[in-house]
Amino acid sequence: MAAIRIGMISYWHVHAWDYTKEALAHPDTEITAVWDENPERGQEQAEKLGVPYYASLTEMLDSGIEAVIVDAPTRLHRDVMVQAARAGKHIFTEKVLAPNLQEVQEILDAVQQNNVKLAVSLPRLNDGYTLAISEALQEGLLGRVTQVRVRLSHNGAIAGWLPEHFYDPVDCGGGALIDLGCHPVYLTRLFLGEDPVEVTAQFGYVMDKRVEDNAVMTLSTASGTVGIAEAGFVNPYSPFTIEVHGTEGSLLYGTPESKLLLRTGAKGEEYAGQWHELEIPANRAGAFAQWIRHIQDGTSAEGNIRAAVELTRLMEAAYRSVQEKRSVVL
Repeated sequence: MAAIRIGMISYWHVHAWDYTKEALAHPDTEITAVWDENPERGQEQAEKLGVPYYASLTEMLDSGIEAVIVDAPTRLHRDVMVQAARAGKHIFTEKVLAPNLQEVQEILDAVQQNNVKLAVSLPRLNDGYTLAISEALQEGLLGRVTQVRVRLSHNGAIAGWLPEHFYDPVDCGGGALIDLGCHPVYLTRLFLGEDPVEVTAQFGYVMDKRVEDNAVMTLSTASGTVGIAEAGFVNPYSPFTIEVHGTEGSLLYGTPESKLLLRTGAKGEEYAGQWHELEIPANRAGAFAQWIRHIQDGTSAEGNIRAAVELTRLMEAAYRSVQEKRSVVL
């Protein structure tokens, strides 16, 4: 089977080379072209790869490629993905899919109309701790879920290693929440197990950037369950943390070690009396490998796309909450 020829749409995002390396390492894919809205950057990256740089996206899409990896600024996602879909190219993209649901729908319409395969990088959905927590919830080990909290933070703003263009509110659509906060938000939504009905958010500007560098989003459901997603660029030692609490027990991950701990009354006195460490399975195949399989098998990443659409829905509501200084009912 011939390798799937992939064109890179921009090296704007900090994870662009991560996906480049995945494509180079995958036995069924190769990178054969680069386009970038920044010609100097695009030419530099194309030279590193030893492939042509195209000053025109249209020309790159006509160069014989079959798929694209999109790491362009968020504000360009709708434009480049709709153009790629209409050219018949499969699409893999960094989160978020688009900054608002209207643009998301335009992308999905183009994908469906042109029968191309779309996948969005939501990597922590495939990690072993997520699989283990989901299984415990399906088994009812916590009873009825009452609260979920997920936190992810780094020191990019205070240590200066995050690119300055990640503080551009136009290109990014926001700051810490829409970038790093995507991971806590889609995990919080997953573990809630039901649709949120209301969203609130609070932003902080610790380093006086043009976008928030410290953020909290809260989700509430009709049954009374509460979700809390936290993200920031201003914390050097904050561990990635998950808490899921219910009427029968609690699950903790990353407090601070990468261990999954369970305490519950649903498994008898032994588990009610003390914390027990649960085995964490291996990660399942990541979103990029799943995308390639969907292209080869003619299937669709339905669960991935649902999660990506929901992520944009919640992000759009959170930013409205801050702008309008109120809770947003979904």
